[in-house]
Amino acid sequence: MVADLRCRECGRTYAAAAGEPWRCECGHPLDYVERSLPDRESPPAPSALERGSGLWSFQEFIPESPLVTLGEGRTPLVDADDWDAQFKLEYLFPTGSFKDRGATTTLSRAAALGVEKVVEDSSGNAGAAIATYAARAGIEADVYVPDDVKQSKLVAIQRAGARPVRIEGDREAVAAACREAADDEGVWYASHAWNPAFYAGTATFAYEVAAQRDWTAPDAVVLPLGHGTLFLGAYRGFRALREAGYVDRIPRLLAGQAAGYAPIAAELHADDADDEPGNRLTTALDSAEDAPTNEIADGIQIAEPVREAQLFDAIADAGGDAIAISGDAVEGELDRLHRAGFYVEPTSAVATAALREYRRRDVLAPGDDVVVPLTGSGMKTL
Repeated sequence: MVADLRCRECGRTYAAAAGEPWRCECGHPLDYVERSLPDRESPPAPSALERGSGLWSFQEFIPESPLVTLGEGRTPLVDADDWDAQFKLEYLFPTGSFKDRGATTTLSRAAALGVEKVVEDSSGNAGAAIATYAARAGIEADVYVPDDVKQSKLVAIQRAGARPVRIEGDREAVAAACREAADDEGVWYASHAWNPAFYAGTATFAYEVAAQRDWTAPDAVVLPLGHGTLFLGAYRGFRALREAGYVDRIPRLLAGQAAGYAPIAAELHADDADDEPGNRLTTALDSAEDAPTNEIADGIQIAEPVREAQLFDAIADAGGDAIAISGDAVEGELDRLHRAGFYVEPTSAVATAALREYRRRDVLAPGDDVVVPLTGSGMKTL
């Protein structure tokens, strides 16, 4: 049975169906009516989890069935001594990014509902993931992309059999065109920003981190933040683990946003300039408002996150923060990562640049136990 959806803002519920809306009548995003939690008193031994099932070995936490899968998940968690952290290698997924976590759950829901065609809008990684998993499911897909999309990401979409629809204008223009198609054509909107099934998938990041650490949560997780699909997924995952009694706390969730596209950081630190220097909240740039736009981290250039209110709630509950990261900081960090053997795309370097800045500002102490996801493969930048 496919789970029903509910709007947190107005309380409306929607029965699961191929024609289910992609957002509530009131305009807000939808989520599941009920959260999935395991019916057991203690977590299983990590060795008892079915390795061959990938992220679906955490089925008790996932409100979907594994109908469309490529064995994704269980990405390595490795020591990164030069950063005094652990890196989770999310770029080692079938399509080269963490977006496969959400694609497997989203297309599994679509398949369970009997959906015949999906649409998605993406700057690249989510589009490649949705296209690939739609192909696996035998579901037709149109992926709306910016007209200047990287050729490597466009090829990944095309070779999966999806139809790329190039749209002139900024990222919001692409999203608006895709939403219009979803409304006019009556096709299913497999949005990584709007669809709750996508977040059910990204929440598995937290389950894997905890299991790989023998069911302990780190002190902090530092992540890149655009729409917040991984950030919110991590928050929801660690919250579910705490509610299930598998871990004793939610780690601090600390985000890095691209300068010029940092609405969460700007709101959190709007009053920083009026503070005494010794009392200033953390910002990656002394004047984020005046910093040049970070053009290199194109994967998180989101000016208006769909679930902005939920992001603020998650940051508050997790004792987190968000800061703006410059393009120069990302380029320098990307070089360090590549020289250390981590061949990732620029957006991944936003997280390690943010880690460095949080440490510089004493938000993180030298001995803090920190996990950083490296979210996308450098092969996509060729």
